[in-house]
Amino acid sequence: MSERENVQKKYCPGHLSRREFLGRCTAYAAGISAMSYLASPAFAKPSSLSGLAADKNSKTRIRLVLAHPSSKEPCWPNIGYDFEGKKRELVKMFRKECPDIEFLPVTAGKDEDAKKILQLDNDVDGYIVYLVGCLWGRVPEIIAASGKPTVFIDNLFAGSGKFLTGYARARREGQRVVGVSSSDFNDAVEAVRCIDCIKKLHQSTALVVGGNPDKKIEELFGTRMQGVDFPEISAAYKNADSSQAKKWSERWIKEAAKIIEPSRLDIEQSAVMYIAMLDLMEKHNARAIAVNCLGGFYGGHLPAYPCLGFMQLNNDGYVGACEADQRSTITMLLMAYLVNRPGFISDPVIDTAKNQIIYAHCVAPTRVFGPHGSSNPFHIRSHSEDRKGACNRSLMPLGEMTTTILFDAGKKQVILHQGKTVANVDLDLACRNKLAVEVEGDVYKLMNYWDTWGWHRVTFYGDFKRQVTNMASFLGFEVIEEA
Repeated sequence: MSERENVQKKYCPGHLSRREFLGRCTAYAAGISAMSYLASPAFAKPSSLSGLAADKNSKTRIRLVLAHPSSKEPCWPNIGYDFEGKKRELVKMFRKECPDIEFLPVTAGKDEDAKKILQLDNDVDGYIVYLVGCLWGRVPEIIAASGKPTVFIDNLFAGSGKFLTGYARARREGQRVVGVSSSDFNDAVEAVRCIDCIKKLHQSTALVVGGNPDKKIEELFGTRMQGVDFPEISAAYKNADSSQAKKWSERWIKEAAKIIEPSRLDIEQSAVMYIAMLDLMEKHNARAIAVNCLGGFYGGHLPAYPCLGFMQLNNDGYVGACEADQRSTITMLLMAYLVNRPGFISDPVIDTAKNQIIYAHCVAPTRVFGPHGSSNPFHIRSHSEDRKGACNRSLMPLGEMTTTILFDAGKKQVILHQGKTVANVDLDLACRNKLAVEVEGDVYKLMNYWDTWGWHRVTFYGDFKRQVTNMASFLGFEVIEEA
């Protein structure tokens, strides 16, 4: 099968005329090289977002506690085991796989060692207790009792006995602990990155335009939720660099596979709104922005929808969130740090006849695999409900596993379901993006939570159930599997 046929099959099988198909192939090819646009001075961002807090603050510092008995004693894995060689290997592997994290290795052979480690550590962000050998006593539990995020890791066939009993006890005592007992070192890396994610959330600011900041989010995630009134974004819009806005509008027009309703002026106004949001993020040192877009546009406070700007922000590794939805904002920011992928906020439509949920909204990313992943085709459309302004319809990849979640600080819960993408539904009903997913689990059970959780969920391309569960353990959240 040719590359062109692969593209056709992947995004919209069986629904394209030859003209439409060729247009989408062109957009797909343009998307592949889109990162070169970002590197080009002609398409430089009007405000450099590289200086934001989460980019420039200090590294996450993790104490790596390497726990084992004396090699001179009979033990698992065996008497005479080369613990020193294994420890050097582990330190090298962690530093290679997580170069942005500072690892502070230390050996613990008895409970007193663990207590001394805690007395010396005032500024570490978390702990790894690596059971290099089967060390009895309470070293892991003593470290976990610090209250800081702690990862217990088993050196298989070596620390297994202590790992299992220590992890179970720490969990039962309500400690912030994650356990890794796996032959794949990447599982350990994923758990450790959760600690880095928590540190980055504490260093971050999210703007809430036209809404009241949720202080519970600040309390539980450490992220500053900064309120911005409509007059401030209106002023930013008026003062935005029109030449930069012109370049962005031309870029979006060039990249789009099709432009249906919006005029060039609509797209140019969307680009001005994008520049205004960038300027606000630079001003407040923010990594994310959530805008009360419907209330602002309908109330005459916003001269343009922020949808195309949200698309660009999410493609580039930042967060642009609809309807000033702060639960979705913190969920997207958390996952951007944890897995480096953008989220797709949506409203639900459930089709039990097909075992599907259709995620519907008027903005979606076009780089669903992250800023350095490939770009999928998109259309530029009007906003669906009022047929005004400009938004995008992203023709997202099919046949891919997705994880759909929402973190709720008030409930101290995260809700989750998963499914495989099967169609980009093309109907002139409801929102422009309509991504159909075949549900893993019971589609009827999936109908049971929308009254207490609200309409919105956030969908991420990939199987991230384990990462979400690990984050929930560190945050003290309950995981609700809704399907």
